[in-house]
This record gives sequence, structure tokens and C-alpha cells, in this order.
Amino acid sequence: MVSTFGTLRQQFALVFMLLITASSTQWRACRAQQQQLDPFSGKSYATTTGAAATASDQLYATTGSEAISASYSFVQTRGKQFALNGQPMYVNGANIYWLMVYGANPYTKYAVTDVLQQAAGVGLNVVRTWAFNDGNDYNALQTSPGVFNENVFQGLDFAISEAKRLGIRLILSLVNNNPSFGGKQQYVQWARQYQTGANLPNEDAFYTDPTIISWYQNMVKTVLTRVNTVTGVAYRNEPAIFAWELINEPRCISDPTGNILQTWILDMASYVKSLDSNHLLEVGLEGFYGSQTFSRATVNPDSYFTQLGTDFIRNNQVWAIDFTTVHSYPDLWMPQLSEPEMLAFMQNWVTAHIQDTGYLQKPVLFSEFGKSSWTPGFYEGERDNFMSLVYDAIYNSAMNQGPGAGALVWQLTTASLLSNTQDGFAFVLSQNPSTAAIMQSQSYRMAQIT
Repeated sequence: MVSTFGTLRQQFALVFMLLITASSTQWRACRAQQQQLDPFSGKSYATTTGAAATASDQLYATTGSEAISASYSFVQTRGKQFALNGQPMYVNGANIYWLMVYGANPYTKYAVTDVLQQAAGVGLNVVRTWAFNDGNDYNALQTSPGVFNENVFQGLDFAISEAKRLGIRLILSLVNNNPSFGGKQQYVQWARQYQTGANLPNEDAFYTDPTIISWYQNMVKTVLTRVNTVTGVAYRNEPAIFAWELINEPRCISDPTGNILQTWILDMASYVKSLDSNHLLEVGLEGFYGSQTFSRATVNPDSYFTQLGTDFIRNNQVWAIDFTTVHSYPDLWMPQLSEPEMLAFMQNWVTAHIQDTGYLQKPVLFSEFGKSSWTPGFYEGERDNFMSLVYDAIYNSAMNQGPGAGALVWQLTTASLLSNTQDGFAFVLSQNPSTAAIMQSQSYRMAQIT
């Protein structure tokens, strides 16, 4: 359908500042006092304030306080929907992967507050972030198997407490398939260092080697059972955590049948649920269809993506997986396409995954999608059109009680950290008013669905 945002985009951009300054009756925000009201429980707890934000970052900061829920509740699933306190819950959110890393540095800690305030200011209710950083990179969390940096953990504590204060829930991812922030490559490197004679032919040994699996499980247990030094609440008892993610964008190219990854998902999902029955769990899938559902192969960007060892339907049939996830990057997957061709691909990609998740009787979250500003000829309207297509499809599904449950754009940052976090997809809300207006409009209309 034609985007419902198209005729409203200019009006939203013009009045956006008025909406923000009048947000005390509509959107959540923070109080200025040191003692803050916990929106999830009604209790107060101390919060730490950081350095002053830049004027640009402060532009979209919120000024009041609004809780997601009046009670101390965990998000659940009810058939094809998320549910909170027995009522449907819909998601509009963003990825801010760097909260822990920069939250652990006293000189950049303020940026965590800034970006979450800006997110709350446009009504975002879920943020996805990394709860991992393995190896020897800047502010690594796990510096060697089972050895954790307490200062970095406290950065994650702070991020959770700030999200909680602002009424935002977090999806915490537990390891990366990719080598950035360590990932499965780092685990295999550790195993080669510490295991004599181990058979580790490639990075996919992460999914099969017993020692590596035990290290991953120990990391999971350490995170889930940690007691937050700010709030005093164990992570597995924290309703401000929306869900756990097993691994960001898993692939197992050495086994295109998908059997290795399927076994790992089943075993690790069961392990997480044995430690934490409160929270939702998802795999972290990109959404590609594999050999097990070959009839859907034409939905993939091309035939290469059927050989990655993943399968959207099969992987999400695991009993312990509560909802499905989809990532969407036609700029990266099919850079040769024109802009209209990319939008046509996206329409089919989104529609297919909504339909197939309906078959699975679970909610679907489009947990990463974005438009690269590094694309030749990029302008803000391209990103707005791209986002509007995704938002409209989700809204239409939700309005018809379908599985479309929400989306998380990749990725938000602050003006002060833009140069550090720019990957082509990062943007600052205060510097992109039409995009910010579209996000706020989606937050508002999703919140009205009952």
C-alpha cells in the first residue's frame, strides 16, 4: 500500500519540536532529581548523572516521567502477539549496540543517558544492545574464558538502570557471529590457545566443540545471574530486560544442511530457559530461508543465502524460542539494485516473514533494518521511505491481529559519538527531524492498537 506517512511527513517535521516540548502528557522522560522513580515497580533508586550533553544531543531529550507499565511485569507472548499485564504490547524501537562499552567509560557515560532520553522522546519502548565484548578490544567484557571486567559489567548495569528509569526495555544479545566485539571467532581462538590437539577446523567449531560450548554457557550464566550494582536486581529477575538473544546473526556455512546450528539452538535455548523462566528468548536470526524450506528460497536476496546453515522456519520452531526476528539490509545484500527495486524486494521480504511467522503462531520482530547513508546519492527521504514501508506493513499486520509486532531500526547514536559509531546506518535523531517524526508517529499509532 502507499505509505500513510507520505502525506504527513512535512507536517510531522514542522511540529516535531512542539510535540517534544509538550511530551509530559504523552511520552516518558527523566526527572532532574538524584532519586528517581522506578517505572517498573514504583520504587525509587539512586541514579548517576553524567557530563552535560551537547546542545544537539539535548534537543530531543525528554523532560517528564512515564512508565511502560504500572506494575512490575515481564513481557510475555500470547499466540502471535507480545503481551504485558494481559494486554497486547507492540514494539517500536532501535538498536544502540554500544551502551555497555561507552557506559563503562566515565567520559562517555553521559551518552548512554542522552541517547536513551532521545529514544524515549520519540516513544521508543524497546532497545537492542550488546551484552558481550569478548577478547582484548576496547572495554572488553570477557577478556578470557570466564574472566570478566567488572568495570565493563558496571557499564551494562548503568545502561539497564537508565533504560529502566526511562521506561525502555532492552533486548540483550549474548555473543556475535561476526568477529566484531570478539564473536565466535574469539571463542575458537581461545580454544586453539588453551586446548592441545583440539579439532577446530574453522569458526563453526563454536557450535560443536564441548569446551567452547561450556565457555559460552558459563558466559550466559554469568550474565543472567548477575546482580545489577545500580538497581540491586538480578538480571534474570529484571523486567526492564525484554528478551535474551542467543547470538547476533548466526551462520554455519560449513554445514548448509542446517543440522549443526539447529542442534545448537535447541540445546542453548533449553539451557537459557533452565536458568531464566521469566524472560522471552529469540535466536538472533537474519531471516534467510535454507534447504529445509527450499520453496521459500526465492524470497532470499539470492541463492547464496540458502547455503548459510540457517533456516527461518526450522530454527524458529524450537520450543524455547518465543518470537522470530528478521534483519533487512538490501543496500548490503543487493547493492546493484535501483532504489525502486530495493523497495520492491523489501515489500516481499517483510510480507513473506509476516506470513510465515503467522504459520509459526509467534510474534515477529524486525529487529534490524536500515538505510545506508553511504549509498551514492543518499538523502534522508530515502531512509524515510524505506522505514515507512516497514512500519506500514507492521502496523497493518498488528491492526488485523497478525504477527507483526514491531521493528528496531539500526542504529541510533548521539552527535558526540557519531564519528565513533558511524557504519553508514547510524543517525542522530536531532539531526534528522523528518526521520524522527516518522518514528514518533509509528510509536504513537502502535501504542493505540488494542
